[in-house]
Parts: sequence; structure tokens; C-alpha cells
Amino acid sequence: MEKARRVTLSAAVSVLICFFLPWVQVSCAGYKDSASGFDLARRGAGELWLVPLLMLAIILPAVVRLWQNTPAVFALVSVIGGALSAHLMNRERANAERALGLVGAHVTGWFWLGLASSLAVAAGAVVFYLKRSRSP
Repeated sequence: MEKARRVTLSAAVSVLICFFLPWVQVSCAGYKDSASGFDLARRGAGELWLVPLLMLAIILPAVVRLWQNTPAVFALVSVIGGALSAHLMNRERANAERALGLVGAHVTGWFWLGLASSLAVAAGAVVFYLKRSRSP
């Protein structure tokens, strides 16, 4: 049970870190540029600000042990936060690929790590809740 909680928190920290690393790289005629989740959120994808806010809503209360007496709330917030973050990240990836169709753009490994970590937050929370509900 504790292991699932740690996996969830580690994955949330990973999503938070990946938000500030390059997600999209563009190259055209020798010019190269990249944009992180932070850059994309600042440039107009306002919903992307939910990604770090949701991860902080999972991490900060867990660090101060606020979730200790309410594991169901921790699991619910983590599942919703992980799934919503994954959805927002994937939607932004699709928008970036569609907008930059003619220019050589590709998604970086940091994006994929962040997306996988978002899904791990949700999955880890489900495992945490199922193990917690089975224990006496």
C-alpha cells in the first residue's frame, strides 16, 4: 500500500518536472526551436496550467501528511489529476502536430515521459485505493 502511494507521488513529481522541459521541437531550414509545457501554456494553451496545479494538489498535501486520514480523497484527487493531466497533454500534442504540419516538428521524450507519468499517477492511485480498501 505504501509502495503504491510512493509510486503515485514520484510520478506526480516527474510530471511536474517534465512540464518545464521541452515537449515539442521544431526545425526548418536549419532553424531549431523547442517549447516546454510552460511555454505552450504561456502562449495560449491556458488549460495546460492545470497540469502543474493538479500535480501540486497531489504532492503538497501528501508531503504534509494531509491525506493520511483520508486515503480515499488522495486516491480520488490522484486519479482525476493524473487522467486530466494526461488528457490535456495529449490534446496539446495533437494540436501542436496539426498546427505545425508542414514544418518539421516532433514531440520529445520529455513529453512522453510526462504523459506516461500522468497515467502512472492515475494507475498508482487506483492500486493504492484498492489495496487500502482490502486491508483490515
